[in-house]
Amino acid sequence: MARATTHQWSFADLEFRAQNITLDPLLQQISDFIDQHQTLVEHVRRDLQRGLKNPATGRNGLDAAQVLRSLTLMRVKNWDYRELRERIADGYTLRQFTQFFSRPVPKHDAFHRAFVRLTPATLEVVNQLVVEAAVALGLEDGKKLRTDTTVVEADIHHPTDSTLLWDTVRVLSRLVGRLDTLLPRGVRGFTNHCRSARRRMQQIQRMSAQQRQSQLVPQYRRLLRVSQRVVSNARRVLTQTQNARGKSLTDDLAIQALRKEIEHYCQLGDRVLDQTRRRVLEGEQVPSDQKIYSIFESHTDLIKRGKTQKPIEFGHKVFLAESARGLITQYRVLDGNPADEHHVEPSLQSHQQTFGQAPELYGADRGFYSPNNLTACQQAGVAVISIPQRGGKKTPQRETIEKSPAFKKGQRFRAGIEGRISVLFRGRGMKRCLAEGRQRFELFVGAAVLANNLLRIAALLRAKRKPPRPAAA
Repeated sequence: MARATTHQWSFADLEFRAQNITLDPLLQQISDFIDQHQTLVEHVRRDLQRGLKNPATGRNGLDAAQVLRSLTLMRVKNWDYRELRERIADGYTLRQFTQFFSRPVPKHDAFHRAFVRLTPATLEVVNQLVVEAAVALGLEDGKKLRTDTTVVEADIHHPTDSTLLWDTVRVLSRLVGRLDTLLPRGVRGFTNHCRSARRRMQQIQRMSAQQRQSQLVPQYRRLLRVSQRVVSNARRVLTQTQNARGKSLTDDLAIQALRKEIEHYCQLGDRVLDQTRRRVLEGEQVPSDQKIYSIFESHTDLIKRGKTQKPIEFGHKVFLAESARGLITQYRVLDGNPADEHHVEPSLQSHQQTFGQAPELYGADRGFYSPNNLTACQQAGVAVISIPQRGGKKTPQRETIEKSPAFKKGQRFRAGIEGRISVLFRGRGMKRCLAEGRQRFELFVGAAVLANNLLRIAALLRAKRKPPRPAAA
C-alpha cells in the first residue's frame, strides 16, 4: 500500500475549510506545532515506506501526517482503535485535526496496521526533536531535572505454574486443530487433552492450605505428564507436516504460518515445563530472570519495588526524566529490575547532550542515592543535588545538607514527577499496555510520552501568547 504525501483538494474539502471550524485550543496548538516542524512527519514517513519497493505507486493509504496526528490524538484522549475511528468519522473538528477533512475515514484496523509499522527508535527520535524544538522556542531551559522509575503493566493474567501449563495445552491444541482443518488428510496422532489439563489446573487452584501439603505435588505431576504429552505430540505433528501442502496457495501460506506458531509455543512450553519441575518437584528457587510469566507476552519481567499495595508487578520498569516545565526529556523501557542508582550518570549525559549543560538542580528519591552518583553530579557541575541518603547512619555534614532549604526545595520539586506519572497513567493510558510484544510495548510508552510533551508545549505556547492581566486598582 502506497502512502500518499499530498492529496488533491476536492470541492467538498474546500467547502469543509470554508466552514470556519475552530479546534480545541490545545489541539490547535499541537496542529500548528506539527505543521511548523515537518521533520517529525518525515521520520514517520520513512517508517511507513520501509520495505515498499515503489512507495509512489499503488493505492493511497494513511499518509505520514495523518498517522502522526491520529496516534497523538489516540493517546491524548486515551481511546482504543475503534473509538478513535468513530470519533474522527463523526467529528468535524477531529477530521480537521487529523487532516481527513471530507475524505472517508478508514476502518480501525487500518490505523492499527499503520501504527505498528512505526518503530520505537523512530518515536524516540521524534520525542527528542520535540524537546529540542521546545528549547529553541524558549519554553524550556533545562536548569532543573527530576527523575523516577515506574512500572507499566503487561496485559497478562496473574501467572502460576498451573495456569501457564494450562495455557500451553489449550493454545497448542487450538493451533493443531486449525492445522487439521487446513490439511486435506488432517492431522494424525494428536489427542486433545484440554479437558484433562483444565480439570487438573482447577483442582490445584481450589486446594486449601492443608490440602496443598499432601496433594499439591501429585496433582502437579499429573498436570506435567499431560502437558509434556501435548508438547511432544505437537512436535510430532510438525515432523509429519513438514512437506504438507494445502488445496490452494492461500492454504499453503496459512499452514506455514501455523507451523511457525506451533514451534514457537512448543519452545515456550518447554520453558514452562522446566521451571515447574525445578520449582515444584525439585524444590529449587528458580531465578526470576530464568522464569517465564506468560506464553503470550514472554518478554514480561517480574518487578519488586517494596510497595505495600503491590509487592509484585508484571510488566517492565520505565525510567523517566522530567524538566521543570513538565516535558519528559528522557524515557527508557528497562530490562529486568535494575537498581535506580544506575540511571543517574546516563541521565546526566543525555541531559548535557540535549541542553548543552548539566542541570543546576537534580532531584530524585533515595533509590537513586550512591556516593558515586553524588561525585558524578558534582563533577558535571550540578549545583544542588537533592537525593536523600539511603540507609546507614548520616554524618553531621550529610545531616546539614539534607536539612538545608535548597535541598528541601529540591525534594518538593522532585515530588512533581509523581504527579506526571499519574497523568501518564490516568490520562494517557500508560498504566497497562494492551499491545502485543516487546516492540509494541516500547512503542506504546513512546506514544504516551509524545502526547504528554505535545500537550505541555501547546499549554506553554498558549500561556506565552495570552495577554497579561491588567494590574489591580
